[in-house]
Amino acid sequence: MNFSDSEIVTSVMTSHDYQNADSAGEADVIFLNTCSIRDHAEQRVLNRLRELQSLRRSKPELIIGVLGCMAERLKESLLEEDTLGMRIDMVVGPDAYRDLPRLMLDAETGQKAVNVLLSAEETYADITPVRVAAGGVSAFVSIMRGCENFCSYCVVPYTRGKERSRNPESILSEIRQLLRDGYREVTLLGQNVNSYRWRGEAGDASRDFPWLLEQVAGLDPSLRVRFATSHPKDLSDELLKAMARFPNCCRSIHLPVQSGSTEVLLRMNRKYTREEYMERIGAVRRILPGCALSTDIICGFSGETEEDHRQTLSLMAWAGFDFAFMFKYSERPGTPAEKKHPDDVPEADKARRLEEVIRLQQQLSLRSNQEDVGKVVEVLVEGPSRRSASHVSGRNSHNKVVVFPDLGFRPGDYVRVEVTSCSSATLKGEALQD
Repeated sequence: MNFSDSEIVTSVMTSHDYQNADSAGEADVIFLNTCSIRDHAEQRVLNRLRELQSLRRSKPELIIGVLGCMAERLKESLLEEDTLGMRIDMVVGPDAYRDLPRLMLDAETGQKAVNVLLSAEETYADITPVRVAAGGVSAFVSIMRGCENFCSYCVVPYTRGKERSRNPESILSEIRQLLRDGYREVTLLGQNVNSYRWRGEAGDASRDFPWLLEQVAGLDPSLRVRFATSHPKDLSDELLKAMARFPNCCRSIHLPVQSGSTEVLLRMNRKYTREEYMERIGAVRRILPGCALSTDIICGFSGETEEDHRQTLSLMAWAGFDFAFMFKYSERPGTPAEKKHPDDVPEADKARRLEEVIRLQQQLSLRSNQEDVGKVVEVLVEGPSRRSASHVSGRNSHNKVVVFPDLGFRPGDYVRVEVTSCSSATLKGEALQD
C-alpha cells in the first residue's frame, strides 16, 4: 500500500513540475513514506531520517518530509527538533497528498508544513499513479482505503481513517490503461481489500468485491489478477467462486490468521474463532483446489500462554501455509490493546516462540515447493535473476518465485517451466520450448 501511495505522490509532484532524482544526494526534496504497524518500522524510519540530516551540510536548503501513517501518528513529536535531535520540514498524512505542492511553498520559506487531516472520502480515484516499478510488468491498483475492523493491536484505523471504496469505473479505466501500456499483472490493494463496497449514487446497485474482481479479470484473459490483503471474515464463498470462474485470477490468497488460539483472537478483536478460520480454509480447498495460502502471525500477544502458542503451531501445520509473515508482538501506543491488554509476555518467550514459528514455516514452505518439483508451471517473467545474469525470474499463479535460464525472454513473457529443484523460498527449473 505504501508503494502504491508513493506512486500517487510521484504523480502529484511531477504534475507540478518536480522531477524524480536518481539518488537522495541529488534531491532537493526527500519524502519518506512510512508505516506505523510495528515499532521496528518506525525505528527504521527514524534511523533513516538521522542519516539524511548529513546531506544538509552540502545542501542547507534541502527539504525532508515524513508522509503516511507515521506522520499521522507522531505528528507533534516529528516537529519537535529538540526531542528528535533533527529537523523535519514537512509532516503529511495519507489523505493529504494532493496538498503537497501548497505545503512545499510553506516549507521553502522555512515554515513547518503540516497536513494530517483524515478524510472520509479521499480515494485519489482521479489521480493516475506514476509507475516506478522496474520492468513495467506488474502494477498495484488501490481500490479502497482505510479500515474499520479495529483489531486491538492495530493503529491503521487511526492513521488511515474510515473505509471508503473507490468508484469502480475509475478502477477499470486505470487497469485498461495499464493493459494498453503493456502491463500483464495487477494487484488490487486495500487495508481490507475484500470489504470493498461501492454504493454509488442513490438508486445505483451496490457493487462488492466479487463483482469487481470479475470485472477486472474479464478485461483480458492474459491479465493476471491478484489482491491483498483479505480479512477472513470477508472471504466469502461468492468471492472464491468468482476466482474459480476466471483462470487468470491467481490461485493465491493471503489470509492473515495472527493466532491459532480463539482466546487470543478474542483479545485481538479479530472477529473470528480458530474454528471459523479453519472453516474458511476448508472453503478455499473445496472451491479452489490447489490454491496457495499465505498468512500473517503475531507471536507473544498479551496473555498468550504456551498452550495458545501450541495452538498456533498446530493450526499452521494443519493449514500447510505456503508462506508467512511472522513477527513478535509490538505494542503500539494509543491502541485498545495498550489500554486494555498489558504487554505481559517476556521478550525471551516472544523470541523463542517466533523462532519456533519460523522454523515450522520453513519446513512447510520447503514441503510445498518440493511438491512442485516435476510439475510444469506458467511463469510471468519479471526480469533478470538477482543472483545470475544468465537466468531470469518471475512468479507463477501461486505467487512462488521461479528462476530458470534465460533463452532470450523479455519481461512480460509467459513461459512454461518444468520445475527441477527448489529451496524453501524459490523454485528452479527449465523453460519448455513449444
